[in-house]
Amino acid sequence: MTVRTLFPRLLVIGFAFSFTAGIAAQTNNPDGRQRFALSNNSTAKSKNDDDETQLKEVEELAPVKSANVSSFQAHLLSAIESHLGATYHFNTTGPDTFDCSGLVWRAFNDIGVNFQRGPARSYWATFAAPARDEQFKFGNLVFFSGLTHVGIVADEKGFYHSSRRHGVIYSPFSDYWLSRIDGFRQVPLEGIPVVSREKNRQAKPAASTSASDEGTPR
Repeated sequence: MTVRTLFPRLLVIGFAFSFTAGIAAQTNNPDGRQRFALSNNSTAKSKNDDDETQLKEVEELAPVKSANVSSFQAHLLSAIESHLGATYHFNTTGPDTFDCSGLVWRAFNDIGVNFQRGPARSYWATFAAPARDEQFKFGNLVFFSGLTHVGIVADEKGFYHSSRRHGVIYSPFSDYWLSRIDGFRQVPLEGIPVVSREKNRQAKPAASTSASDEGTPR
């Protein structure tokens, strides 16, 4: 075969090969954009980063509570619960019998919060009112029936108190009680040291209640 015959055939074969390679390249990347393949490790890292970001956002949205306030609430609840079931008796502060203001004084005194023992209306006059949106906050005092009865708010659903008929109990805020609410007061917590209940169990009240305490509420 001569050079004149061989050269045209090689030229045709080379052209055909180039044409086929071009078609294959366009099929793999039809629009000509640059593409990257992500490894499994890269994907996992991206997912972990997203999870950490979401967790951080949730933590930032969670309410921040003061350690002292949380400790106060836990101790106060424990003190109240230790007196549940005690009987009612006028002008007593425990440890086995309580009137309404006597229970309030004893529960706070058990955890080292000291204030003048008196009738419900004296607590009303002593402490400031909480903000409207914090009235049903645990630990606030709730007053009824012309300031003749007082209890300790548990939450927006109920409160603890010493009832004439049932002694120291938890009562829901039923229509009966809601219709008799005079208002709320908040015992200040600033600078108050919370101490063990046992240490204050034998403490004596500074004053007795007046005859107006526990007027009509049951």
